[in-house]
Amino acid sequence: MGVIGVVAFVIIYLEMIFKIVVLKSARVDDIMFTLLFSMQIIMVLNLLCNVFKKKVSKVILIISTIILTLYFMVQAIFYKLFSVPFSFMTIVLAGNALDFTSIIKDAILQNWFTLILLAIPLILVICLHKKIKFRQFNGKQIGAWILAIVMYLIILVGVVFIDSKGVYSSYNLLFNVNAQEKNIGKFGLINSTVIDIERTIFGFEEKAVIEDNGVSEEQNAKQNEVSGEEVNEPEEPTYNELELGLEELIAQTSDDGLKNAYEYIANTEPTNKNKYTGYFKDKNLIFILAEGFNSIAVDKNLTPTLYKLANSGFVFNNFYTPVFLSTTGGEFQATTGLIPTQNILNLWKKNKPTISYALGNSFKKIGYTANAYHDWTYTYYSRQDTMKTLGFNSYMGIGNGLEKLMDSKWIPRDVDMINVTTDMYTSEDKFVTYYVTVSGHAPYNYGSGNSTATRYKAETENLPYSTPVKAYLATQMELDRAVELLIKKLDEKGILDDTVIALVGDHYPYTLTIDQVNEVSNYVRDDVVEVNRSNFILWNSKMDEQVQVNKVGSQIDVLPTLLNLFGIEYDSRLMMGKDILSDAPGVAIFSNRSWVSDYGTYFSSKKEFVPKGNVEIPEDYVSEMNRSVANKFTMSQSFLKYNIYEKLVK
Repeated sequence: MGVIGVVAFVIIYLEMIFKIVVLKSARVDDIMFTLLFSMQIIMVLNLLCNVFKKKVSKVILIISTIILTLYFMVQAIFYKLFSVPFSFMTIVLAGNALDFTSIIKDAILQNWFTLILLAIPLILVICLHKKIKFRQFNGKQIGAWILAIVMYLIILVGVVFIDSKGVYSSYNLLFNVNAQEKNIGKFGLINSTVIDIERTIFGFEEKAVIEDNGVSEEQNAKQNEVSGEEVNEPEEPTYNELELGLEELIAQTSDDGLKNAYEYIANTEPTNKNKYTGYFKDKNLIFILAEGFNSIAVDKNLTPTLYKLANSGFVFNNFYTPVFLSTTGGEFQATTGLIPTQNILNLWKKNKPTISYALGNSFKKIGYTANAYHDWTYTYYSRQDTMKTLGFNSYMGIGNGLEKLMDSKWIPRDVDMINVTTDMYTSEDKFVTYYVTVSGHAPYNYGSGNSTATRYKAETENLPYSTPVKAYLATQMELDRAVELLIKKLDEKGILDDTVIALVGDHYPYTLTIDQVNEVSNYVRDDVVEVNRSNFILWNSKMDEQVQVNKVGSQIDVLPTLLNLFGIEYDSRLMMGKDILSDAPGVAIFSNRSWVSDYGTYFSSKKEFVPKGNVEIPEDYVSEMNRSVANKFTMSQSFLKYNIYEKLVK
């Protein structure tokens, strides 16, 4: 057996297993592209394994196979946990997300079959290494292989320029778009890693495709009709838009990336003010980012307070909480209205940019007191810095004061956090308070790893579900009791009627398998889009009746919806999310660039659009939406990279 055949088998096998089993992509065109671009890696590794003497070459082959196998395994576990591939741009972020060793252990156990599949080439190489034939190339042979590699690279360059049409063409992925999962789908994991490392070292400038940023007004109207939304515009509609002087800025700007951002904003349609503009004006706001909260936890008997709130006030029937690298991604979406790739989160934490419309900043500018609390380590995900960018100069967690007031042993109680903090802000004239909970954290079991679940074991252990599901529901009972206590304390203070409670999950409980999620779901969910469906609780005790909202929405829409409801002046073009109560078309965007709208669902890895029922799909709708989604990723990064808010919002 020749070494080139072994090398080809190892690389092609690993790439195909990762593509088909992990990414669940089996499109023939993507497979062909991956094979085509993997050949250069095969040629280079084959050369390395034939330059030296047999013993050295054998060591190179075995070590290379070990490294590749372990890397593919790490990427597989990372992707299964966080729905995004690991990027070298954000090693610090990844380290934070992986602090909980029990979660890693559970992920390995749940994905043991995938890991075994990935280990097969390594096992075969070790077992059959004596039968592998190595050739020590002479000078001419080495030169011939180097020439062949160079010639093949020239061929690949030609392929890239031929494949230049479409948002995610080879050309755009290499020169205009930073979409790591798309890179893996097109070029394979090894090549995408090379691209990732190169961009980490030298940087990369993304560019949005500027035409109009969204679908047409006619399509907006059709989409609102499809979603069943009643759009109540005044005779002369007004918009959430400010005078930014964009034409002058575009003319004066020489930086191509900054000019691209200005042009994007100028060509974006602002959202309309509507009958709900100012609906909650001058009320207080308590915003809860709830660890692991999902609609499967809303139960009339187990979580009666969450059930009451989820079915009162504004009821969002098609709301999603997409996973973008664990809690930090959910937090960024909900508090900034921007999309959080790993690179964007890194820019946020490293550069500490101005984010004028972030939750705390928006309310502070109209006289609110802004406080934040988290019942776990206050420095986790660099919150000692990012809370300031969100506008919360007063921030307390475990390690900077909260540990003196409550038991801080893992897992701390959300009930305790509410109990010891409400007196700190409820005497203020107007306040916005932000809570990040932790009691709903994995692992979901009744053992020593989850004291929260154990606390509610008696109420959940006899439920007809698997143990991880029962333990998960137990953790959400703690959240329910915390919200119940919050309402009680607000009522005792006489400010319940003047306070709005907003609650959204940071992500679905991603350590549960899709089969476990479906044990308790009231419909069968897929593991790409529908697994993320959840509730956005938006409640005030004085609301007389439900307001049913059928339009699709997600975490990035939370902030602009709140700003409009509280009557806060802002420019809606400066967020990727949109006010769900406006006439803007509804869309939820996921980390792999899949999306769901009122027309249907687009599965990015399959390049498949599934319409909702028999709705009439506008011409070029899917391609326009793909472009719009890609632009939102690009601009979320550009807004932070170029500190757009500092430049435009004074």
